Order: sequence, then structure tokens, then C-alpha cells
Amino acid sequence: MADPYLQRITLDSDICHGKPCIRGLRYPVEFILELLSSGMTMEEILADYEDLEIEDIQAVLMFAARLSKVKSIHKIAS
Repeated sequence: MADPYLQRITLDSDICHGKPCIRGLRYPVEFILELLSSGMTMEEILADYEDLEIEDIQAVLMFAARLSKVKSIHKIAS
């Protein structure tokens, strides 16, 4: 993860059960994605969680985009 944005995403087994989080804070990537998918804007999230920065939310989106890059999807069950 050489990209400066992606360096904001940290993994620590002692924080949030090892889930990817923002800068070692207790904000898992999935939580921020849930807020965005519920319709909250970046500005609303930043207003509600003052220790977050716009770059943190951009890092979450970049991290999610990287995770979704797959070459193929195979059905494993019917």
C-alpha cells in the first residue's frame, strides 16, 4: 500500500478485531462505507465525526475500490 491515501488504512489485531480501520482509530472501513451507502455525504460524516478528515473518507473509497478489483467471480453454491 504505497499510496499515501491507502496508508491511512491500518490493520491491528487489537483494534476492532483486526478489521481495516482509519489511522488506527476505531472507525472500520465498513462503517464509513455503510454511512455513505445510507446517503450521508462526506460533509455530514465529517461533521458528526470530528476526528476524521476528508482524506480518510477518500482512503476508504480507494481501499474499497481496490478490494473490488477481481479478475473473475465463480458461483460456489446454488
